[in-house]
Amino acid sequence: MPLALLALAVGAFGIGTTEFVMMGLLPDVADDLNISIPSAGHLVSAYALGVVIGAPLLAAVTARMSRRTVLIGLMALFVAGNALSAFAPDYHWLLAARFLSGLPHGAFFGVGAVVATGLAAPERKARAVSLMFLGLTVANIAGVPVATLMGQSLGWRSTFLGVSVIGIAAIVSLALLVPRDGTHAPSAGLRGELAALKSLPVWLALGTTVAGFGALFAAYSYITPMLTDSAGYADSSVTLLLALFGVGATAGNLLGGRLADRSMRGTLFGGLISLAAVLALFPALMGTAWSAPLGVVLLGTAAFVTSSPLLLMVMEKASSAPSLASSANQAAFNLANAGGAWIGGLALAAGFGVTSPALAGAALAVLGLAVAGAAYVVDRRREPQAGRERLVAGHVPERSETVHF
Repeated sequence: MPLALLALAVGAFGIGTTEFVMMGLLPDVADDLNISIPSAGHLVSAYALGVVIGAPLLAAVTARMSRRTVLIGLMALFVAGNALSAFAPDYHWLLAARFLSGLPHGAFFGVGAVVATGLAAPERKARAVSLMFLGLTVANIAGVPVATLMGQSLGWRSTFLGVSVIGIAAIVSLALLVPRDGTHAPSAGLRGELAALKSLPVWLALGTTVAGFGALFAAYSYITPMLTDSAGYADSSVTLLLALFGVGATAGNLLGGRLADRSMRGTLFGGLISLAAVLALFPALMGTAWSAPLGVVLLGTAAFVTSSPLLLMVMEKASSAPSLASSANQAAFNLANAGGAWIGGLALAAGFGVTSPALAGAALAVLGLAVAGAAYVVDRRREPQAGRERLVAGHVPERSETVHF
């Protein structure tokens, strides 16, 4: 695997750290800026909104630029957003800075996935994507806990300064390791990029992402009360247990990359079935202190097995606009974050119990499996039509004489 993937992983590590660290710093930010916890929670939403808006917009606007230049520019925007967060004088400035920090998130992963698959051998494309996402999953193991402790010890502003330093390291890595050749995008232009998203298979793939990862976030958004109220852990133990989720996500990401190179659709179906099974068993797993850590690891593993095949499937269906399609997949991932948390909250509000969001997630995983099945049916029906179109577009083969004995 080329060293350029290391540069992409460093950028992904910084992005993953800044995305999730705010959740652990909300009380500190609220106290320092004299705002309520719910108001501080809007800082998480502002980042997610930046991802959803910036992912397709920046990917489309930069469609004709060198992908290496785009990656460096996106990381520069990321550094600027985090530096402004560190020096924000009040809540509204911080809200705007968090939105700015989220803008390059989806486009970086989208363009980075195209560069990663372009640098790897055809039979290793999924593995290349999984190595880029390794930075994101490792951020949940090391980056977020360390950044949270830094913010609690030195002040929350130091956390965003630290993330800015990671972003600068990513810029240097991208400039040194990503080759100048082979990273230029095709000149389809904005209209050509947008036209590629009109395909039904593309939207079915994006729908699978929303439902599949919505299943994850329906449960994971409420994992803390499950661990404390159901499994009986103390609040001080939750951070370590959440690091186990990062361990599972890292293992699932690497496993999914390997398996998807052999069978992309088989890995997707297997991952969604596993996720539905884990979520269905989650109330039982959260019932005892010894099985709860196993449940956390299994949840991360089952969910992230699907990350590489989902992204490659979207890129395959929109082959004329892979950067925009893979960036749109990141926007779908963040919609899944918000939608899954909302659906899990509905289960809690209905009084079904502290582990009920996991069962709501299991239903979403089954829905994702159904959408993936519909995509498979559509593809099977389109294959004969595509074959006929290629035959008509090409030369009619000459009839050959057959000699019978």
